[in-house]
Amino acid sequence: MNKLNRKPRNDKMYEAILSLRTVEECKKFFDDLCSISELMAMEQRFQVASCLSEGMIYNDILAETGASSATISRVNRSLQYGSGGYDIAFSRMKETDK
Repeated sequence: MNKLNRKPRNDKMYEAILSLRTVEECKKFFDDLCSISELMAMEQRFQVASCLSEGMIYNDILAETGASSATISRVNRSLQYGSGGYDIAFSRMKETDK
């Protein structure tokens, strides 16, 4: 069970994210919602997930992203055993790239 599934979720926040139409709107929203360090951490984790999904090895990911081996391992566990959110996003991003 996902650790967040034990707590009530704020669906309105996710609906607000889905209402955004451009990358610029998303940046503005997340700039208001998150601290700089939170944004940097999320962006780094997403970059790590992208690298892992492309088959890169830990040492190359560390060199490219500056992420710690613990962060890389944590993201890898999410890719392997998580809810599938990364897979959905990567799949849809590939569809729009075609």
